[in-house]
Order: sequence, then structure tokens, then C-alpha cells
Amino acid sequence: MRILITNDDGINATGLQVLHDIATDLAGPDGEVWTVAPAFEQSGVGHCISYTHPMMIARLGERRFAAEGSPADCVLAGLYDVMQHGRPDLVLSGVNRGNNSADNALYSGTLGGAMEAALQGIPAIALSQFLGPEIMQSPDMFEAARVHGPALVRNLWENGVWDDGPYRVFYNVNFPPVLAAGVKGARVTAQGYRSNSFFSVEAHHSPQGRRFLWIKGGPQHEPTAPGTDAAANLEGYISVTPMRADLTAHDVLAELEARLG
Repeated sequence: MRILITNDDGINATGLQVLHDIATDLAGPDGEVWTVAPAFEQSGVGHCISYTHPMMIARLGERRFAAEGSPADCVLAGLYDVMQHGRPDLVLSGVNRGNNSADNALYSGTLGGAMEAALQGIPAIALSQFLGPEIMQSPDMFEAARVHGPALVRNLWENGVWDDGPYRVFYNVNFPPVLAAGVKGARVTAQGYRSNSFFSVEAHHSPQGRRFLWIKGGPQHEPTAPGTDAAANLEGYISVTPMRADLTAHDVLAELEARLG
């Protein structure tokens, strides 16, 4: 089995090493794990691609490459350059430092990498670690993902729904903000919505007096509806959310057609 891994926290991120261990477990002794990850952190870039400028790619070791681009760029580099003579069977993206539940999924470079793989016809899973006080005080903030990730990813690979449609399914997995012993299990969930948590901007001045705006995130522990990802995470469960890149609001098509005549 051949697996391509990437992330949005950058080639040197701890979560990428955790993901490499998860991928190695799944690939088996005769498998291959290839890494193509951003040279620098790319958090929040979503499904961005470097369409108007080239990116440098460097080989750092055996099957390990860094690219000056987004996670989606890295997947493209993996498919059409690094692994051009043998495509991967699976693409894994993560393990992200911080949750990509609810509305965070829309901004996530971690999901952007998985989405690009799905658009290219490759099965893909994005993995993220929800943070919280218990996690932040631990010497290993990825413990839950490290311990439960291998079995979860194997189960999803072997038993998940993998279609071959034009907008094929990919998966968004979020580990809860607890240590491994506190994980209660896994739940299949819908994407949630945090009604009181939005991105905004906060102004600051540099020592030279210039005014800059920093993007500011909202509260991450806001409850979401029962049966959705963040709600499950805050209850101690791993959330597994099937997604597609199709952005059509299918539920309003018939009503819109009737209104517009």
C-alpha cells in the first residue's frame, strides 16, 4: 500500500510525525509512506492553490519532500511529480494542531489537502486534534491521536464508504480535547455550526507606529447541535464526518426554481 501524507502546520510539525506513524501502521511492512508537506506553516489557507506563481520543492530525505506551497499544492506535487510513476492508494492530511470541526472546516488547509486528493480521485482523510486545558498541560498534546489514530484510520479505510463519483467522499476526523484514556469512542457526525464563534480582526501597532490587523479566532468550546462534530468532540468522542467538495445547496434547488419561475 502506498500512502501520501501532508499537513498545513508545516514539514517540521509534531502532528505530521504522528501522522507518519499512523500511515506506517496502515501501510504495513511492505508499504510506502511518502511525505510532501509545506515548507512553512499554511494554517487557514483552505483549498488554496498557488495558481499564479511557481513553488520550490526540496527533497529532505527518503520519500520526504517540502514544498513552498499550500497543502493542496503539496498533494498536486505528490501526485504529478514526486509520485508520478505510481499514485498513492490513500492521502492522509494532518494531524492538525487544533480542531477542524464545525465552521473551522471551511478555512482549514488540512481539509484543503484532503479535498484536493478527493477531487483527483484519491481516497482521503483529514485528521485534527482538538485542543483544551487537559491537552495543553500534557507533555504530548497529540496523545489521543497517537493512541487511537491507527485503529480509527484502519477501520475507516477498510469499512468506510469510498465512492468514485465526480465529487467523491472524503473524511474529516477530529480527536477530542482529552488524553487518550478519556476518549469514549468514535461517532459518525454531521458538520456542526458554532453560532457564537466567528473570525474577526484585532488592530495592533508596530514599534514604528504602523497599524496592522491580526485575524482573531472565536471561542472553540461553543456547543454545537447534537449529532454534530464539535458536540461529539466536547463530549469526549472522536468525530468522523463524511464530506464532499460539492458546494451546491441541494435543499433549496426546487424552491428556488419555483420562486424564479
